[in-house]
Amino acid sequence: MNNFITLQQAVEMTTLYRQQKENILAEPFKGQNILVLSETFEREAFDALLAENDCASIRIYYGMSEDLKIHAIGVGVNSQGQDILPTEGIPAAGSKTALLTAQAVIIEQAQRCPDSCGSASLLNP
Repeated sequence: MNNFITLQQAVEMTTLYRQQKENILAEPFKGQNILVLSETFEREAFDALLAENDCASIRIYYGMSEDLKIHAIGVGVNSQGQDILPTEGIPAAGSKTALLTAQAVIIEQAQRCPDSCGSASLLNP
């Protein structure tokens, strides 16, 4: 699978998202920065995921914090397509659809835009 797109495609997609993101929200949620424009992760977070045993890719989930803000959550994925998840916090029954290891990590805690949007670029005007 080719995961690469052109800069022009990225500009068009991010522009359309910025233009439409408030339109998909119910009225009471508009103007509260619920939908994120971007999130910036430290390299070490992705390095930690990729260093996991048999990590073949990274999967991004979207979650919501108690203040109703959307956040990206990253996990490693093994060559069988299974999430690589830590054993901590797993119910006794375990999981049949994920590889559970004590060393696995889950990343989130990124710099969320808005408020921390970094410098301007073609994708972040």
